[in-house]
Amino acid sequence: MVPSLACDANLKECVASLLAQDWEPLTVVVVDNSGLGKARALLAGQERVRIIEMPSNAGFGAAVNRGFREFPADYLATLNDDAFASPDWVRCLVAELEQEPQAGMAASKILLAGTDTLDSAGMNIAADGSSRQRGHGSPEHFYNEPCEVLLPSGCAAMYRAEMLRQIGLFPEDFFLYCEDTDLGLRGQWAGWKCRYVPPARASHRYSASAGAASALKAWLVERNRLRMVVRLFPASMIPASLALAAVRYFWHAVDLFTGDGKAAEFRRREGGAWRLPWLVVKAHLDLLVRLPRLLAERREIARRRRIPAREFRAILRRFSMPLRQVASW
Repeated sequence: MVPSLACDANLKECVASLLAQDWEPLTVVVVDNSGLGKARALLAGQERVRIIEMPSNAGFGAAVNRGFREFPADYLATLNDDAFASPDWVRCLVAELEQEPQAGMAASKILLAGTDTLDSAGMNIAADGSSRQRGHGSPEHFYNEPCEVLLPSGCAAMYRAEMLRQIGLFPEDFFLYCEDTDLGLRGQWAGWKCRYVPPARASHRYSASAGAASALKAWLVERNRLRMVVRLFPASMIPASLALAAVRYFWHAVDLFTGDGKAAEFRRREGGAWRLPWLVVKAHLDLLVRLPRLLAERREIARRRRIPAREFRAILRRFSMPLRQVASW
């Protein structure tokens, strides 16, 4: 499943990598979010590609959900339109999930395109609910052992349909960012595991869509982090997670003075850092407005839980990362 807004040369390379897969049962579905029919023109003549045209940009989750509903399968693979996969990518992910029946998710080894540097080896999470790529920035030859991880990056992931039928699909109102974290944590609550599959490799042009440190990305990540915490964190963890975000804000402020980290990158890209505090306030105001709906969603999600809260807390601790590290990248 490949959602695309730009429908440009990156998408063409992405689709070509999927058409080159050594897995015959594969159906390649492109969900065109441009609202202009750009994917059909770009991919004209590709008979093996199914194209769904959205009337406007519905975001990542809604696009993937629409595609999976129209073309259901035993496994759902997601690949960003600014990523491309190795020829055995699908086969390696399917083989791992078939070998591990308790695994509902599989994470790829994702490299930063054109480099020997790792983008993601699965995802970790911080105490405030911020999720980041495991191993990001490490040399390519690191993280070569298969293992259990918290959840996959939706950039290049595979999900078992049985798990999706049990827990539901991506949250569509997240629009962009953190929807893979929300889905993965719901899978963990339902007792499913995630396997990291290093032979399944993909390359990613990091944040080609919304920018590595853009105002749009900062707003969506902070808003969706708060929504995810209220929807999914154990009640005993929510006050602390909201308070601990202040620690991350502190480190962002430090980075502004030192010129390091994402906050400094934001200042260089956006022409100033004054918008960051407003984006944080805006995200918390959104949380207050949506709180009744989020609490209703929380109750619905709780009905599908299969493990106790103490076990879920232990999972979060096992795959935790420092807030200082979150602020750095």
